[in-house]
Amino acid sequence: MSEPIKMPALGESVTEGTVTTWLKEVGDTVEADEPILEVSTDKVDTEVPAPAAGVLEKIEVGEDETVEVGTVLGYIGDGSSSNSSSDDSSKEEEKTEEPEEKNEEQPKESAEPSQSSGDSSDAVEVKMPALGESVTEGTVTTWLKEVGDAVEEDEPILEVSTDKVDTEVPAPAAGVITKIIVNEDETVEVGTVLAIIGGESDGSAAEEPKKEEPQAEETMQAEEPEAKEEPKEEAKPAPAAAPAPQASAPSETVSSDSAYVTPIVRKLAKDLGVDLGSVKGSGVGGRVRRQDVEAAAEAAKAAASAVASTPAAAPAPVAAAPAGGSVKAQMAEKAVQASSKRGTRQKMNGLRKTIAKRMVESLQTSAQLTTVMEVDVTRIVALRAQAKNAFVAREGVKLTYLPFFIKAATEALKAHPIINSSVEGSEIVYHNVEHVGIAVDTEKGLFVPVIKNAGDLNIAGISKAVGDLAARTRDGKIGADEMAGSTFTITNTGSIGAIFDTPIINQPNVAIMGTGAIFKAPGVVKDQDGNEVISIRSKCYLSISYDHRIVDGADASRFLRDVKARLEEGDFGAEIGL
Repeated sequence: MSEPIKMPALGESVTEGTVTTWLKEVGDTVEADEPILEVSTDKVDTEVPAPAAGVLEKIEVGEDETVEVGTVLGYIGDGSSSNSSSDDSSKEEEKTEEPEEKNEEQPKESAEPSQSSGDSSDAVEVKMPALGESVTEGTVTTWLKEVGDAVEEDEPILEVSTDKVDTEVPAPAAGVITKIIVNEDETVEVGTVLAIIGGESDGSAAEEPKKEEPQAEETMQAEEPEAKEEPKEEAKPAPAAAPAPQASAPSETVSSDSAYVTPIVRKLAKDLGVDLGSVKGSGVGGRVRRQDVEAAAEAAKAAASAVASTPAAAPAPVAAAPAGGSVKAQMAEKAVQASSKRGTRQKMNGLRKTIAKRMVESLQTSAQLTTVMEVDVTRIVALRAQAKNAFVAREGVKLTYLPFFIKAATEALKAHPIINSSVEGSEIVYHNVEHVGIAVDTEKGLFVPVIKNAGDLNIAGISKAVGDLAARTRDGKIGADEMAGSTFTITNTGSIGAIFDTPIINQPNVAIMGTGAIFKAPGVVKDQDGNEVISIRSKCYLSISYDHRIVDGADASRFLRDVKARLEEGDFGAEIGL
């Protein structure tokens, strides 16, 4: 009896999903719980495991098709299904007919998606994906491949942008791009055919585009260096310089910290125990693909065996890695990592274009200026040090400083509603909830997920929300609806050591607060006898950029003054278990 494979429910509000990739073909033998396809929703991308062991007898829903939760995607049985045999026979008929069609219709291949390709596979349409329930159209921002390029299945071939999200579109099948229908910067409806894969390239076109690949690599450069891996490359300067002149090289030799890694590949690397910082990507721009991770896992096993049998060779990489070396040495390492950018140009990716557009629009929309205050957070530092170990054991998340700032800010927002408002035409809209956006730095750029109803949460609730949203944002698993609806925003520029910043307002908010780095400095305080004495204090700067159209400087200062007073009082002991 055949076992159905169904579209899983991947969230309470998720009603449908899209089949992105079939990892198995009809006739393949699968084990129970073995991943057999990948699906995508507006909230998450994931793999669907086989519900039982057997043979994949039939595929009901093809790649790029969107269906409701619970829809049967395929069947697993004992391999005797007539569907499987009929599918196989139809495939044989197609293979038999293809050479004749190719000879008769070859001049039309690039224009007709229904024609057979030169590699004995039907032409496949690349369509504008549905990237959210309310998204009806998208814009092609960047083509990563050109007509004539050979592509692998799942290899990113273009970037698209909507008003909610920016993402890459993978090739639905392996083959040659024979036609690009929608050009860059064109906006089309969801489901529109963007390109055709299938047919033969015209030769010259296939070679030339490869010269663009180093540029695409730069576009997706990550912001989180893993310096500990770079000395391995320094020991081999010749290969590091090779990609620049070899424009037609079939694969990139770039570590994964310089290219975005999809959540599915990241999960596979975690499961296999592969350090992505040491993986060489074979995809466009150095993109690390599933095959690269699997190959790295096998290589690691072989390397472990080799090290065990030849222990004398082990000290080499250790000697090359300057653990905690001088600042000069660390800067030299960073310079090596960034050397491929020097003297070059690169095209903005879709996300960067969106960020640029929105930042300029924000400055053009509202009259912005910034107020800064110094805050003594000595009591907060002491509270955290006293409670952090018990807090993580009890709540399951680390206790950082940010939840204290968010808690103080939400309390002040209730007392100063003008800071928690927005402008609609000639009206001021005072919000009755505190939805706080938190700026999250990721490999792809800056995102602002939202803590809904943050004003109703305690320190523990805020800590869990921050940890969850930040983790899923960095893993690319955040939904578009989770990055909308903020009434106020907080950006923690101090996490990288900045003392204070003048952040740009996240529209349609009328204010954004920045938290600077906590540092030690002498301060004047009163002792037990009421005398003023100098002592070492923990301090930071809070900044607030506000919309001067409706928020006056006095309003912003009063808000920041109350946040300062709340933090300096430090009355959070009961919320963190003290």
